[in-house]
Amino acid sequence: MPLFHRSTVNAPHTMSTWCVPGLAVALTLTVVLAVPVPAHGQTAARASQPRVGLTAATCSASGVAVPTALRTAMGKLVWSKGLVPWTTWPVTVGTARWSVDLIVARVDTRRVSLELAIQRDGSALAPWRIDNAPTDAVIALNAGQFTDDGPWGWVVHRGREWQPAGSGSLAAAFVIDSGGGARIVPATDIGAARARGGIREAVQSYPQLLSGGALPAALCDSAAVHPTHRDIRLAIGTKNDGSVLIVLSRYAGMGRAADRAPIGPTTHEMALVMATLGVRDAVLLDGGLSGQLSIRDSGANSKTHDWPGLRGVPLALIGRAAAELASPSLSR
Repeated sequence: MPLFHRSTVNAPHTMSTWCVPGLAVALTLTVVLAVPVPAHGQTAARASQPRVGLTAATCSASGVAVPTALRTAMGKLVWSKGLVPWTTWPVTVGTARWSVDLIVARVDTRRVSLELAIQRDGSALAPWRIDNAPTDAVIALNAGQFTDDGPWGWVVHRGREWQPAGSGSLAAAFVIDSGGGARIVPATDIGAARARGGIREAVQSYPQLLSGGALPAALCDSAAVHPTHRDIRLAIGTKNDGSVLIVLSRYAGMGRAADRAPIGPTTHEMALVMATLGVRDAVLLDGGLSGQLSIRDSGANSKTHDWPGLRGVPLALIGRAAAELASPSLSR
């Protein structure tokens, strides 16, 4: 029986469990727009450069063509030092040139062990937010799409399959193998991956943004992916060197006062972002109001940098220093 079935958690969990009710969202946004919010310990690593215009990636069998201006801007990014280096990349999107910040984090899976996490309220599944991340987590973020009953699609944790794969041509999975290495498994290969085994963690999401450095064919179908829809975006991808790149967008037109407004890259623009960063395979994680990320600096005087979401989610991805990953429990 899937772990996230209603009878398993002994309590019904409708979408309202994870989503802020519509009225609350409206009121929250009103307050956010009117009142500056604290920086939550965030002092962004930022390149001293003008915002560069972000365009949509185009379909080509030879891979994504990255404009010279983007490559130049990416090369000037200033990365923080620590177990999880991160930076803020200022861009503009759309004909209106909306100001957007891209928070980019780089994870070396040889130094940081990644695993899934949930939050419980007794025996019931509860909404997870970055505030629920373990105190030893060096990175934490929401992971995967979800339904009324919990996470959507394939879920594997600590070698045990908790939920079978969902269907969809762009429904790829982020996978951690038994040796700690990370990869993106496309929808067509998930069945074979399940049969082979050797998987420690897996979470399925959609749509897949990049496959071998190119846009998947299905992503080029405007009937499958809306070409102009904008929102907060959260993506994860892998590079040829085995490292993992995580990118969260935030609206920057009014500073932290409105950074959770639903203004950000389109899906195809996000694909170009990942390609520019040298990612070969990537998939979008659930974004929108639930998009959230936390990064903790290394060292004795470590500081946590938080980008909260406006709603909780049923499933998270956390990273700990490799030697510290020893907790037997899922939740904090």
